[in-house]
Amino acid sequence: MDEIKLFAPATIANLSCGFDVLGVCLDHIGDEMIIRKSRTKGIRIIEITGADLPMDTKQNVAGVAGLALLDQFHTEIGFEIRIHKKIKAGSGLGSSAASAAGAVFGINELLGRPFSSADLIPFAMEGERLASGTAHADNVAPALLGGFALIRSYAPLDIIKINAPQALFATVIHPQIEVRTADARSVLRENIPLGKAVIQCGNIAGLISGLYTEDYGLIGRSLHDEIVEPLRSILIPGFEKLKMAALDNGALGSGISGSGPSVFALSKGIETAKNVAVAISNIYTEMQLPFEVHVSGINPAGIKIIS
Repeated sequence: MDEIKLFAPATIANLSCGFDVLGVCLDHIGDEMIIRKSRTKGIRIIEITGADLPMDTKQNVAGVAGLALLDQFHTEIGFEIRIHKKIKAGSGLGSSAASAAGAVFGINELLGRPFSSADLIPFAMEGERLASGTAHADNVAPALLGGFALIRSYAPLDIIKINAPQALFATVIHPQIEVRTADARSVLRENIPLGKAVIQCGNIAGLISGLYTEDYGLIGRSLHDEIVEPLRSILIPGFEKLKMAALDNGALGSGISGSGPSVFALSKGIETAKNVAVAISNIYTEMQLPFEVHVSGINPAGIKIIS
């Protein structure tokens, strides 16, 4: 195989109580990438559509992630990458993660799969380091593994895949503004009160338990963030109205997708998820703020080969 075309999915990270340690992979929302073998050693980014991003390999998250892989697997083969962006940068839907994960997945396939999907995560994390200054895995892990991904530890890296309850659907609304991950991280505090930490621990434990037992009520009760959301929500227009509209229309819970400005809601059943989409769309329509809204199932497989 000399060329591969793939779908690199969008992801929701943090999921309220799981800052930097929890993410989920979405269906039908994502980028397309084409990776081709080349006689010229190394990696070249030869086309990017849908976004104004660096073509310089060492300044592009896909290039940096791919180079990290090649540092561990020496080959005389080179690779050319085309990226067709459909996840907007700074949307809070794992745009950089999709590019980084897609690059290492595609290169690995063309090399004959010397690495497992889990092995690819540290390479993709290097792309995230370039994008945000922190090599976090809560977007790249679910993009590569599918379903939910829990990062139990970063040192050493220990990631657990969790399958999604069958009736769980996500609704995501993206106001057409950009919030850079690095900027969103800058508003966070280094220290948190013990009481808030205790509440957060209970919620993340409850959410994981709810996912395993398919207890939708427990999932909803656990989608609460004591630490990050109060600080970041001020960056998102109409956040409290969006959250209340989602809950009033049957969502299990709602919060900030990644670093924002997208806002997510999880629902039991696609009809509820669609109703939530209508309700939160009305908020931004009334505010005369351009937006995109998506309703998605949970992607169980992660990156998919198109051809």
